[in-house]
Amino acid sequence: MNKILSSGIALLAAGVLSASAAQAETLRLLTWGGYAPENVVELFEKETGHIVEVTKSNNEEMVAKLRATNGGGFDLAQPSQDRIAGAQAEFDIYKPIDMSKIDASQFIPSMLEATKGNTMIGSDVYGVPHVWGTSGLVVNTAEAGQVKDYLDLCDPSVAGKVSYRLKRPTLIGFAFSMGLDPFAAYNDEAAYADILAQVEAKLVECKSNVKTYWGGGDEIKNLLRSGEVVAAMAWDTGGWSLNEDNADITFVAPTAGALGWIDTFAMPKRGRADEAAYAWINFVMRPEIAAMITTAAGNFTASQGGDAGVDDALKARYQASFPQAAIDNIKWYPTVPANLETLEGAVLDRVNAAK
Repeated sequence: MNKILSSGIALLAAGVLSASAAQAETLRLLTWGGYAPENVVELFEKETGHIVEVTKSNNEEMVAKLRATNGGGFDLAQPSQDRIAGAQAEFDIYKPIDMSKIDASQFIPSMLEATKGNTMIGSDVYGVPHVWGTSGLVVNTAEAGQVKDYLDLCDPSVAGKVSYRLKRPTLIGFAFSMGLDPFAAYNDEAAYADILAQVEAKLVECKSNVKTYWGGGDEIKNLLRSGEVVAAMAWDTGGWSLNEDNADITFVAPTAGALGWIDTFAMPKRGRADEAAYAWINFVMRPEIAAMITTAAGNFTASQGGDAGVDDALKARYQASFPQAAIDNIKWYPTVPANLETLEGAVLDRVNAAK
């Protein structure tokens, strides 16, 4: 009787293992460096039985790879939110996300809603948020504590000690600070041109305040370290990096709103491991796992409470720069219509040439 019972248990156990193995999938993940660190992959594989194959890429390569295979070859991709709707409309390389399989409670609500809105075609959602970052102000608070918004860079108190890039973020940031909404005008070329004309006039007027237009991250960091520049438009991670060495310098989310990018989760059209893909999304959005990804990538994620397990010093810098109101006020980049780049380029050239 004992032999029969033992045999039955063994057969049952073997059946369970066989069923588990049958359900296990290989997740082919197309992502950025740092977004799927080895320690996270190991924990996921151990917990779920799924296997993860990581291919590192960038926005341009992701679209090219998925376009070449008609949305095949990968089960989950991580393009930026402004690179989804246009690519989907033109190349049909993604499939809608089944939001019933996403644990929405794990996401910062404002980021989830913004990403859903910016990646929606009809009633279908094609992206949910993962890793994010912003540009805004990096300020020496001991020298320029009054700088709270983009337009404050034009204040006489910081004349000759300001820097920003002659790039789209400067146009967008100044527009929002002037009470305009450039993103709302993206689909109305005449309205956008009118906004650009107002911003151009302000940037020309402000030119005497500018020490230099910076081009690279190391350049602006060195200008802030030396004190030649006391307030600049720059990225959040750059401000936090400077804060490690000088407590007076840090990232400030502008009153008009920091300008935000989000790298998402999107489902390639011909992916074949949907169960593993949804399991991965829900797994990495857990706060304790999100903290591990922030440590590896250097940027925070859209995980609700994901900052809690991050290094105490970085967490303090993040929380000081981004109270909840500042997070909810981030202006997330939508897809940019191609014809607007020419308008912007002409404005930036005129500002650069102005005396």
